[in-house]
Amino acid sequence: MSVLFKIGSSLVTSAARNAAGFLACSTNRALHASGACQSKDERRSILLTNQRRDEGTEGEGTVNVDSVIQLRSDMFPNERTPDMLFNGLPFSQVPICNIRVSKNNTILTITDPASGEARLIRSCGIEGFKNTRKGTNVAAQSTAITFGTNAINRGYTNIRVRVRGLGPGRMSAIKGLQMAGLNIISITDNTPVSWYPPRPRKARRL
Repeated sequence: MSVLFKIGSSLVTSAARNAAGFLACSTNRALHASGACQSKDERRSILLTNQRRDEGTEGEGTVNVDSVIQLRSDMFPNERTPDMLFNGLPFSQVPICNIRVSKNNTILTITDPASGEARLIRSCGIEGFKNTRKGTNVAAQSTAITFGTNAINRGYTNIRVRVRGLGPGRMSAIKGLQMAGLNIISITDNTPVSWYPPRPRKARRL
């Protein structure tokens, strides 16, 4: 029984094809895509089943930054907050520690509350982390510990923390400042919110 194959504009029988050696001299292109699709599906299933390893501190996701506060009403500022004294300084004059968080880096800066001038700055890149490691929570915590130690050496004991951005180093940076010995009197989330954002990029193909 002979089977007809259409190559270009001519019809060739299976017997003639085998005799002429078309299989030997044909290109190496696969006639089906099941193997390639199967490898893609296997890779996708492996990526979905493997959980990303947490490189941060233990209990980072459940750290309680308001453990000292007894009453819920004390968690939020009121009309008396600017006049509260912390080691003789009113709340409005306490130095501000700005934490700029992104998926690629974490930058910490102490600024003067009146003028906004930067007094001390540190980032994961300055700390020695390179490339993608700058965006990890381990890098953020290590940078915050060094930054807090330098701040204490310069005479800063009480700070107000202002966090801006989304990334792995949000809680790790605050934890690092606390581990360095700084007294955090307030935490403000200053992340901008766009209520009408542009259309997002299409999803990555894995």
